[in-house]
Amino acid sequence: MNGRIKVWDLPVRIFHWALAVSFAVAYTIAEDDSLRGLHTMLGYTVLGLVVFRLLWGFVGTRYARFSSFAYGPGKAVGYLRDLVHEQSGDYVGHNPAGSWAVYLMLALALVTGVTGYLTLNQIGGEVFEEIHGAAANTWLVVVIAHILGVIASSVAHRENLARAMVTGYKRGATMSAIPGAAAGIGAVIAVAVVGFWTWSFVTGAAPGGPDAERAALEHREHGES
Repeated sequence: MNGRIKVWDLPVRIFHWALAVSFAVAYTIAEDDSLRGLHTMLGYTVLGLVVFRLLWGFVGTRYARFSSFAYGPGKAVGYLRDLVHEQSGDYVGHNPAGSWAVYLMLALALVTGVTGYLTLNQIGGEVFEEIHGAAANTWLVVVIAHILGVIASSVAHRENLARAMVTGYKRGATMSAIPGAAAGIGAVIAVAVVGFWTWSFVTGAAPGGPDAERAALEHREHGES
């Protein structure tokens, strides 16, 4: 396969890197109480991104749809075994192991975000707080495994898969066009994320932001008194 094929549309690429940055920053500052508002805003960003990706997985472009990488666990194990023996097949979209990394990260992102919201609003006591922490730590393990898998696959197939998630292109037998509407949707996602953060900083009224946090604290103190 000597040509280049457009695999990852703009919405998928924006989602991928926005989610990666949001998780990395949120995880890093999780224990810093002075940055609790920022941590919470990142959590809401993650939830918004996941909701979009779940919808895009059914109505998006060809390789963004879940149906294009619906592999069973046996297929994923077989791919990893073949990868070790340098016999793995080449996949245009997500390979079987990568597909399971996607599923796990989406599920863990959803659990982490929801339990974070419940913890912030003191719903369920310490149970959801513990689940929140466990889900975040498990997510980190999956991310590390995913990165190692991308490196291994890039070496095995002699193609920079991380760069493909930036440019959208991978090697392929033919060129492939992605509907122009996808670029428009990608721009909408970017504007929505930037708009949410701009509104948060300008008004200070974002859920979990400084004002909301102060109000919650005052409410708790009033209740205790």
